[in-house]
Amino acid sequence: MNEVIRQLMERKSVRVYTDQEISPDEKRAILHAAMAAPTAGNQQLYTILDITDEALKQKLSVSCDNQPFIAQGKMVLIFCADFQKWYDVFTEGGCEPRRPGVGDLLLAVSDANIATQNAVTAAQSLGIGSCYIGDIMENCETHRELLHLPPYVFPAAMLVFGYPTQQQIQRPKPVRCRLEDIVQENHYVRRDGKQLRKMFEKECAHQSFDEWCEKFCRRKYNSDFSREMSRSVEKYLQDFLHR
Repeated sequence: MNEVIRQLMERKSVRVYTDQEISPDEKRAILHAAMAAPTAGNQQLYTILDITDEALKQKLSVSCDNQPFIAQGKMVLIFCADFQKWYDVFTEGGCEPRRPGVGDLLLAVSDANIATQNAVTAAQSLGIGSCYIGDIMENCETHRELLHLPPYVFPAAMLVFGYPTQQQIQRPKPVRCRLEDIVQENHYVRRDGKQLRKMFEKECAHQSFDEWCEKFCRRKYNSDFSREMSRSVEKYLQDFLHR
């Protein structure tokens, strides 16, 4: 196994950090790696917000589902799907552009998330841990105000970085599904109940499938934060819908 694949296999979310700072050179390397990511038509349909204001980090740690470790991160980046800049470019060039639509938003989200993963991989290669924060998609009104987001900008992902503590390094990575659970050949095949139970038997060493499923659904899918995320994303989406 080569070094890049080994690091991808070992990488896990890190939420507890040492006091070691991330150097300016390391930050630049991570940001340049993010910008080197694949992008649709070389448009780089994203803007990266480097959150250096400690008061703002503290506010984000509250607005993003009350997670104090966000404020303790040594570097916090928000990857925004950004079609505002291209709409402005086309307007500046006298192109009379159409208003951005849902397809433009999804393409920009893809661009932003690909860049985000490049940043994660680059940080891992430097021994720097990271954690994705999907909660940045929640609380649309609050985050639009805090981050001064215009209509065609959507905060697709937030990353918190820091050097992991020894406990975090030694903590086992959660077990993923088997290859055959994720990869299908040529066509999508909807799985039956038996296959679904087999897929997630890794979660059921100390409880039944039904017990695990009920707890997980309540904690994640049916949770207040998940409902809020859907509400906020729909709010952002309104700017891209022309009814």
